[in-house]
Amino acid sequence: MNTQQIITTAEEKLIHTYNRYQIVLDHGNGTHLYDTDGKEYLDFGAGIAVFALGYNNKEYNDGLKAQIDKLIHTSNYFYNEPAVHAAQLLTQASGMDRVFFTNSGTESIEGAIKLAKKYAYLKTGSVNHEIIAMQHSFHGRSMGALAVTGNKHYQEAFGPMIPGIRFAEYNNLDSVKALINEKTCAIIFETVQGEGGIYPATKEFIEGIRALCDEKGILLILDEIQCGMGRTGSMFAYQQYGVKPDIITVAKALGCGVPIGAFLATEEVAKALVPGDHGTTYGGNPLACAAAVQVLTLFEKLHVLDNVKEVSAYLEEQLDKLVAEYDTIKERRGMGLMQGLELTVAPSGIIAKALEQGLILFSAGSNVLRFVPPLVITKSDVDEMIGKLKKALENE
Repeated sequence: MNTQQIITTAEEKLIHTYNRYQIVLDHGNGTHLYDTDGKEYLDFGAGIAVFALGYNNKEYNDGLKAQIDKLIHTSNYFYNEPAVHAAQLLTQASGMDRVFFTNSGTESIEGAIKLAKKYAYLKTGSVNHEIIAMQHSFHGRSMGALAVTGNKHYQEAFGPMIPGIRFAEYNNLDSVKALINEKTCAIIFETVQGEGGIYPATKEFIEGIRALCDEKGILLILDEIQCGMGRTGSMFAYQQYGVKPDIITVAKALGCGVPIGAFLATEEVAKALVPGDHGTTYGGNPLACAAAVQVLTLFEKLHVLDNVKEVSAYLEEQLDKLVAEYDTIKERRGMGLMQGLELTVAPSGIIAKALEQGLILFSAGSNVLRFVPPLVITKSDVDEMIGKLKKALENE
């Protein structure tokens, strides 16, 4: 099929839940993607913070090919070596004790919610517990994840939500304190809010929440699905705050394109789940976990965290120059290679013009340009991006 045939067939056959750009991506190499017409795009979206290692990494590809030739899937009634290896590497990288592998970020949130509720049930014998989540948060679109997502627009057609969810103001410790009661079993938030507009947690906020949880016997769940896996310059964003959560969720860059997620917990919390409490057919299968092993191994081999620290400092510097130069840009905020420019106009027009220039960007919230490129980008990639973005900003 040619480009137009692919687009026409997609519009006829796929359930219309996305307003897609009229582009069919075909292949990638390094930090660039190419469509079916041969046009090149500099990718500063990384499949929404997924493709951390860039495209067509030979070692990553070869690792997956080798696993395909051995074993792609077996049930969780048996052990498989890639899952055990991935669990070793991921617990070491996170400082957590145990892991449950899922297929996606939203499934990781579902598991984290169930774990927190089961832990509270074992402590009190009651099922009438509450969870505090944050306004303007985003945790996924399945029913449990949607219930802790602080955006009415995503929820309104799908109610009633699961009960017992209360919403506080992100980075407002007093707002959280006001909602805590004897039923509160967990507090959940993104260490860096993504869809809500690229807002990092303040040190005061995350330290205060940890102290509150310790004082009240409440579990702290940190959603690192987008901001984790090296994106902020540490393997997980919470590691820069000196705070350890009780449960974390991870996905996106964990498999660099192969669907895999996970929720991890401390030993004390993890033991609340016993056989029969939770499960998944595909989660933790050999192919997905082989991808995670390759990713975690290559992160260390390629010194990805060092690159993020170096290039993100340069990216921040260049974005700050744009803030000073353009009236349509209000401010820059973010951590590492998870940056946002808050605009005085809707970002959709700029994103469309950037595509014309061969630059892929995404938005966050209603007025933020989001920059979540592959973690292997160079300063020259940043320069190329800035040049294309300036052309897209003309006449805005």
